[in-house]
Amino acid sequence: MSSTAADVVRLLTVRGETLAVAESLTGGMVAAAITAVPGASKAFRGSVTAYATELKRELLGVDATVLAARGAVDPQVAAQMAAGVRKALGADWGIATTGVAGPDPQDGQPVGTVFVAVDGPVGADDGSASGGKVEALRLNGHRAEIRMESVRSVLALLLRELAGEQTGNERAQDTERNGGF
Repeated sequence: MSSTAADVVRLLTVRGETLAVAESLTGGMVAAAITAVPGASKAFRGSVTAYATELKRELLGVDATVLAARGAVDPQVAAQMAAGVRKALGADWGIATTGVAGPDPQDGQPVGTVFVAVDGPVGADDGSASGGKVEALRLNGHRAEIRMESVRSVLALLLRELAGEQTGNERAQDTERNGGF
Protein backbone atom coordinates (compact mmCIF):
# COMPACT_ATOMS: atom_id res chain seq x y z
CA MET A 1 0.00 0.00 0.00
CA SER A 2 1.36 3.43 -0.90
CA SER A 3 1.51 6.20 1.66
CA THR A 4 0.05 8.59 -0.95
CA ALA A 5 -2.99 6.33 -1.38
CA ALA A 6 -3.33 6.11 2.40
CA ASP A 7 -3.14 9.92 2.69
CA VAL A 8 -5.79 10.29 -0.04
CA VAL A 9 -8.16 7.88 1.71
CA ARG A 10 -7.54 9.56 5.07
CA LEU A 11 -8.25 13.07 3.75
CA LEU A 12 -11.34 11.98 1.84
CA THR A 13 -12.65 10.20 4.94
CA VAL A 14 -12.00 13.23 7.18
CA ARG A 15 -13.82 15.42 4.68
CA GLY A 16 -16.69 12.97 4.20
CA GLU A 17 -16.07 12.93 0.44
CA THR A 18 -15.88 10.19 -2.15
CA LEU A 19 -13.67 9.25 -5.10
CA ALA A 20 -14.18 7.54 -8.45
CA VAL A 21 -11.39 6.49 -10.81
CA ALA A 22 -11.22 6.28 -14.63
CA GLU A 23 -8.23 4.38 -15.96
CA SER A 24 -6.81 3.51 -19.32
CA LEU A 25 -3.07 2.72 -19.44
CA THR A 26 -3.00 1.84 -15.72
CA GLY A 27 -5.63 -0.86 -16.21
CA GLY A 28 -7.02 -0.84 -12.66
CA MET A 29 -3.76 -0.17 -10.80
CA VAL A 30 -5.01 3.14 -9.34
CA ALA A 31 -8.12 1.47 -7.96
CA ALA A 32 -5.97 -1.37 -6.60
CA ALA A 33 -3.68 1.11 -4.81
CA ILE A 34 -6.65 2.84 -3.19
CA THR A 35 -8.46 -0.34 -2.19
CA ALA A 36 -5.27 -1.70 -0.62
CA VAL A 37 -5.75 0.95 2.10
CA PRO A 38 -7.73 -0.31 5.12
CA GLY A 39 -10.96 1.68 5.36
CA ALA A 40 -10.98 2.68 1.69
CA SER A 41 -14.64 1.70 1.41
CA LYS A 42 -15.54 4.84 3.38
CA ALA A 43 -14.37 7.01 0.48
CA PHE A 44 -13.96 4.91 -2.67
CA ARG A 45 -17.04 4.63 -4.92
CA GLY A 46 -15.55 2.56 -7.73
CA SER A 47 -13.70 2.67 -11.01
CA VAL A 48 -14.06 2.28 -14.75
CA THR A 49 -11.19 0.78 -16.71
CA ALA A 50 -11.91 2.14 -20.19
CA TYR A 51 -8.97 0.65 -22.05
CA ALA A 52 -10.69 0.71 -25.45
CA THR A 53 -11.17 4.18 -26.95
CA GLU A 54 -14.90 3.72 -27.64
CA LEU A 55 -15.49 2.94 -23.95
CA LYS A 56 -14.11 6.36 -23.03
CA ARG A 57 -16.96 7.82 -25.10
CA GLU A 58 -19.68 5.30 -24.19
CA LEU A 59 -19.05 4.94 -20.44
CA LEU A 60 -17.33 8.18 -19.48
CA GLY A 61 -18.90 10.66 -21.88
CA VAL A 62 -15.68 11.76 -23.57
CA ASP A 63 -16.50 13.87 -26.63
CA ALA A 64 -16.41 11.72 -29.79
CA THR A 65 -15.14 14.69 -31.83
CA VAL A 66 -12.15 15.11 -29.53
CA LEU A 67 -11.40 11.38 -29.67
CA ALA A 68 -11.62 11.36 -33.47
CA ALA A 69 -9.46 14.45 -33.89
CA ARG A 70 -6.82 13.87 -31.23
CA GLY A 71 -7.04 10.26 -30.13
CA ALA A 72 -7.33 8.94 -26.59
CA VAL A 73 -3.94 10.24 -25.42
CA ASP A 74 -4.83 13.89 -24.92
CA PRO A 75 -5.19 16.30 -21.99
CA GLN A 76 -8.81 17.10 -22.82
CA VAL A 77 -9.62 13.38 -22.90
CA ALA A 78 -8.06 12.96 -19.45
CA ALA A 79 -10.08 15.88 -18.07
CA GLN A 80 -13.31 14.53 -19.56
CA MET A 81 -12.58 11.04 -18.22
CA ALA A 82 -12.16 12.44 -14.68
CA ALA A 83 -15.35 14.50 -14.93
CA GLY A 84 -17.22 11.62 -16.55
CA VAL A 85 -16.35 9.00 -13.95
CA ARG A 86 -17.16 11.46 -11.18
CA LYS A 87 -20.61 11.97 -12.64
CA ALA A 88 -21.22 8.34 -13.63
CA LEU A 89 -20.35 6.96 -10.19
CA GLY A 90 -21.76 9.83 -8.13
CA ALA A 91 -18.50 10.84 -6.46
CA ASP A 92 -17.21 14.14 -5.11
CA TRP A 93 -13.86 13.64 -6.87
CA GLY A 94 -12.86 11.92 -10.09
CA ILE A 95 -9.35 11.10 -11.26
CA ALA A 96 -8.18 9.69 -14.58
CA THR A 97 -5.16 8.30 -16.40
CA THR A 98 -4.60 8.02 -20.14
CA GLY A 99 -1.36 7.57 -22.05
CA VAL A 100 1.09 5.33 -23.82
CA ALA A 101 2.89 2.72 -21.73
CA GLY A 102 4.39 0.97 -24.74
CA PRO A 103 5.89 -0.91 -26.33
CA ASP A 104 4.62 1.05 -29.37
CA PRO A 105 3.48 4.66 -29.92
CA GLN A 106 -0.29 5.28 -29.98
CA ASP A 107 -2.38 7.99 -31.64
CA GLY A 108 0.81 9.69 -32.84
CA GLN A 109 2.10 9.96 -29.26
CA PRO A 110 5.43 8.46 -28.19
CA VAL A 111 5.80 5.89 -25.42
CA GLY A 112 5.88 7.64 -22.05
CA THR A 113 3.31 10.32 -22.94
CA VAL A 114 0.77 10.33 -20.11
CA PHE A 115 -1.98 12.66 -18.94
CA VAL A 116 -3.41 12.48 -15.43
CA ALA A 117 -6.44 14.50 -14.34
CA VAL A 118 -8.53 15.36 -11.32
CA ASP A 119 -12.03 16.80 -11.23
CA GLY A 120 -13.48 18.00 -7.95
CA PRO A 121 -16.52 19.62 -6.41
CA VAL A 122 -17.69 23.04 -7.49
CA GLY A 123 -16.56 25.76 -5.10
CA ALA A 124 -19.40 27.60 -3.37
CA ASP A 125 -17.81 31.06 -3.54
CA ASP A 126 -16.75 31.37 -7.16
CA GLY A 127 -18.63 28.58 -8.93
CA SER A 128 -15.41 27.15 -10.35
CA ALA A 129 -14.44 23.53 -10.11
CA SER A 130 -11.94 22.78 -7.41
CA GLY A 131 -10.53 20.06 -9.58
CA GLY A 132 -10.43 20.27 -13.33
CA LYS A 133 -6.65 19.97 -13.41
CA VAL A 134 -4.59 17.99 -15.91
CA GLU A 135 -0.87 17.22 -15.77
CA ALA A 136 1.13 16.16 -18.80
CA LEU A 137 3.90 13.68 -18.07
CA ARG A 138 6.85 12.51 -20.17
CA LEU A 139 7.94 9.30 -18.52
CA ASN A 140 10.96 7.13 -19.20
CA GLY A 141 11.41 3.45 -18.56
CA HIS A 142 9.74 0.25 -19.55
CA ARG A 143 6.00 -0.41 -19.59
CA ALA A 144 5.69 -1.40 -15.92
CA GLU A 145 7.66 1.66 -14.76
CA ILE A 146 5.52 4.03 -16.84
CA ARG A 147 2.33 2.52 -15.46
CA MET A 148 3.54 2.66 -11.83
CA GLU A 149 4.68 6.28 -12.20
CA SER A 150 1.30 7.14 -13.72
CA VAL A 151 -0.43 5.71 -10.62
CA ARG A 152 1.89 7.64 -8.32
CA SER A 153 1.40 10.85 -10.30
CA VAL A 154 -2.41 10.81 -10.39
CA LEU A 155 -2.60 10.06 -6.65
CA ALA A 156 -0.09 12.84 -5.92
CA LEU A 157 -2.14 15.28 -8.04
CA LEU A 158 -5.31 14.39 -6.11
CA LEU A 159 -3.49 14.64 -2.79
CA ARG A 160 -2.26 18.15 -3.66
CA GLU A 161 -5.81 19.18 -4.55
CA LEU A 162 -7.25 17.72 -1.36
CA ALA A 163 -4.53 19.19 0.88
CA GLY A 164 -4.89 22.58 -0.77
CA GLU A 165 -8.61 22.61 0.01
CA GLN A 166 -8.49 21.44 3.60
CA THR A 167 -10.07 23.95 5.98
CA GLY A 168 -8.43 24.96 9.24
CA ASN A 169 -10.84 22.77 11.22
CA GLU A 170 -9.99 19.66 9.18
CA ARG A 171 -6.27 20.38 9.64
CA ALA A 172 -6.82 20.70 13.40
CA GLN A 173 -8.71 17.40 13.53
CA ASP A 174 -5.97 15.66 11.56
CA THR A 175 -3.23 17.12 13.78
CA GLU A 176 -5.03 16.02 16.92
CA ARG A 177 -5.55 12.54 15.52
CA ASN A 178 -1.83 12.25 14.85
CA GLY A 179 -0.79 13.51 18.28
CA GLY A 180 0.22 17.00 17.16
CA PHE A 181 -0.69 20.41 18.56
